[in-house]
Amino acid sequence: MTTARRPVLSVGEEDTELYDRLDKELTAFNDAATPGAARAELSVKVTDAHGELIGGLSGWTWGRLCGVELLWVREDSRKDGWGTKLLQAAEAEAVRRGCDAAVLSSYTFQAPDFYRRHGYVEAGRLPDVPGGHEDVYLHKRLTA
Repeated sequence: MTTARRPVLSVGEEDTELYDRLDKELTAFNDAATPGAARAELSVKVTDAHGELIGGLSGWTWGRLCGVELLWVREDSRKDGWGTKLLQAAEAEAVRRGCDAAVLSSYTFQAPDFYRRHGYVEAGRLPDVPGGHEDVYLHKRLTA
């Protein structure tokens, strides 16, 4: 007689194998629900004369939508316009890929006003982020 193995639930720290599997499974599910809306990663970076990172942007395009996940500029370069240049380069690449909209979120202690100055409109916010902050969701129509 064989005994059926019971499911095991585990909780832990970062699990890259799990993350990769979940990403693969959800991508397949999303692709099936949105035929023809291919997803591709998007990155933009700027380095100094020594090859050190000044700043960068990481995101994705999916069908006609661009998502900005991370945008960071080194503290000593934050007043040099690199955030604007990174964002504009990502938006231009998104338009080149056929996108007509972009979405992102920014905590109230980060840069929602920066994105508003670049044409993003608030679409909602999530209260009670630790420290009494909010997560602001923003959207922008992109034009060629």
